[in-house]
Amino acid sequence: MNSHAQQVLDKALKGPVFERRVKRRNAKDSAAKYGISFGGIGVILSVLLIMFFLLYVVLPLFVPATVEKHSEFDLPGGKTETSLYYGMDEYQETALRFTESGQLFGFDVSNGQPISKEALPLGEAQITSFSVVSEMNNVLAFGLSSGGVLIAKYDYDVSYPNDVRTITPKVVFPFGEEPISLAETSIERLSVKQNDSDLVLAYKLQGSERIAIKQFGIVESMLSDSLILEEGYSSEFESNTAVDWLLLDGSMRNLYVISKNGVTDYYDLSDLESPRLVQHVAMLKNEERLTTVRFLLGDYSLMLGTNQGNVLQWFPVRDSENNFSLQHIRDFKVGDAAIQTIAIEKARKGFVTTDTSGEFNLYHSTAERHLNSTQVTDGMAGFVTMANRANGALVETEDGRLVHYLIENHHPDVSVSSLWGKVWYEGYSEPDYVWQSSSASSDFEPKFSMTPLTFGTIKAAMYSMLFAVPIAVLAAIFTAFFMDKKTRQWIKPSVELIEALPTVILGFLAGLWLAPFMESNLPGFFSLIIIIPFGIIAFGLAWSKLPESIRLMLPVGRRAVLMIPVVIFLGWLSIQLSDPIENAFFNGDMRHWLTFTAGIDFDQRNAMVIGFAMGFALIPTIFSVTEDAIYNVPSYLVNGSLALGASGWQTLVGVVLPTASPGIFSAIMLGFGRGVGETMIVLMASGNTPLMNVNLFEGMRTLSANLAVEMPEAAVDSSHYRVLFLSGLVLFIFTFIFNTLAEVVRQRMRRKYGSL
Repeated sequence: MNSHAQQVLDKALKGPVFERRVKRRNAKDSAAKYGISFGGIGVILSVLLIMFFLLYVVLPLFVPATVEKHSEFDLPGGKTETSLYYGMDEYQETALRFTESGQLFGFDVSNGQPISKEALPLGEAQITSFSVVSEMNNVLAFGLSSGGVLIAKYDYDVSYPNDVRTITPKVVFPFGEEPISLAETSIERLSVKQNDSDLVLAYKLQGSERIAIKQFGIVESMLSDSLILEEGYSSEFESNTAVDWLLLDGSMRNLYVISKNGVTDYYDLSDLESPRLVQHVAMLKNEERLTTVRFLLGDYSLMLGTNQGNVLQWFPVRDSENNFSLQHIRDFKVGDAAIQTIAIEKARKGFVTTDTSGEFNLYHSTAERHLNSTQVTDGMAGFVTMANRANGALVETEDGRLVHYLIENHHPDVSVSSLWGKVWYEGYSEPDYVWQSSSASSDFEPKFSMTPLTFGTIKAAMYSMLFAVPIAVLAAIFTAFFMDKKTRQWIKPSVELIEALPTVILGFLAGLWLAPFMESNLPGFFSLIIIIPFGIIAFGLAWSKLPESIRLMLPVGRRAVLMIPVVIFLGWLSIQLSDPIENAFFNGDMRHWLTFTAGIDFDQRNAMVIGFAMGFALIPTIFSVTEDAIYNVPSYLVNGSLALGASGWQTLVGVVLPTASPGIFSAIMLGFGRGVGETMIVLMASGNTPLMNVNLFEGMRTLSANLAVEMPEAAVDSSHYRVLFLSGLVLFIFTFIFNTLAEVVRQRMRRKYGSL
């Protein structure tokens, strides 16, 4: 190196210009370093924040209820009066006590101060029996010693004198103050139910073992707003057991005659003129005795309290021959003390109990969840009633005190068992996994099973992967390894361009065109699986038999283009063969044959449609990553294998695929991840039926589709709303765990084959 060159080099590597250049380079390096680090940490923090937000919304589902004592005071009306029932307004400011003597005491819930006092219009009669007609509508029935029944409805007048809310209890008589005359002797047992058009009474008279049924039609008076009862059907029958409780259900079709030893007669009242004994059953075992019996919300499930601290739930179940029978559904072990009273929530399937040890317990029946308990008194806790919104309760004690509790119990209907286990719901023939989040009925039993949604998510992803993976991977292998470079340059972008198609368009086409087309050409779609592969093999064999001069007219790397019209023709041929195959093997209607001969249910929008539609959407993702992984296998490995005498297929199987296997595995996992999270295609083409069935011809509902469908309708902070967020959390955790496992497997495969 001459001196001039040395001077130039020294000048370039020294001096203020060089130092400024080094500082700029260092600054850029530092900026890149910290920028990349900040971006990576930001991504991790964003993911964690999403997870923490989901947890923040979901965790209240599993927080236990709180029961806090608000006030305690002497029993309004005194403890010499026996309580029949309590009513409390929705604000928990005033309450009404009905006593056995026919007195009504209105009082302030905060301190027990009297607000009003009146008496039922009983005349000379006395109350000998009592029945709740409608818990939701505050309607009660009183059986009298005169043989009559008085129907009363309590309510509350709300006024604002001096801008202060004042609530005053009141009682009205929807059928008049004159009792409904049924007999000449006192009514010992009574059960009354009412709907918009009928009033049905079941009763037993003093000194008689016969049970009478009487139906009245309800007619609105033409001259006033009053209701008139028109006597209709009536019947009576001899009871086979002691009548300690007489219960008529909400449908007015089922009557239960129950004795203290648990022996129950279940009668069908579908024909009121001839009641039919359906079942004679013993509900208790060993030496247990019943202490209280009442219906759960909806008047369908019987809740039985025993002297050994158990609460049993029974309800009628339909068998395969459409016959009903009472079934034991579930138990709740409250304690060792005898159950004194059971009260129900008026908007959910929850209930509370009091017992002889003075304990108050809060439960939810469907979720089988014990929510809270508190000690009311050292003695016996007696009558208990729940507030309309289930946010409070009034509890009597044996020493003549009334205790008011405030309750926070926002999500009792959700538990781990109700989310993931089989639950026996009212009206179902057996325990099952069910998702049904809403209903028009106020006594609806929410069904929040996550299992069918999770199953549907996996089902949709698996069927679509069965369609997409073979096509995408094999196409990628051919494109990357066998196809010439020029043809690859327009094949690969063309396939990747499919990914730009909006999934809502694919879902629209799948639901409105593909599903009915597939239904009408079902044999043709199945013949595709046979005709296309064998047709391609036959075409390849025929091509190999052509003269070499003809075959050499098209370069080897471009010969796959010839398969495009061949595949289109084979697909058209398969569809054309649909009708002949259907006529030859399925009596002209494959769907009818599947349903009525093979016993396989068929829905037009089913998993097969999802497999084709969503599989088509997954092909570009799997193809692109797989093709890149195979194409980027070092050329020296391929050339070395070929130089040692291996054929192209041997090189592919022995060298290329093992080396590219981490990338291929990543491609499949990316496709599966997209399939799990896909929303619009399954939303529009799956039928959205949350079923637990692997049947190819039935639909499903996925977690993501369920979120899209129901989130706009969910009330904020409701159990439904939080369970939907739980769906999102499950989907998040599922994909996170699955992708983590996939990455672990990929890294192991990379270490195993990285030395090639």
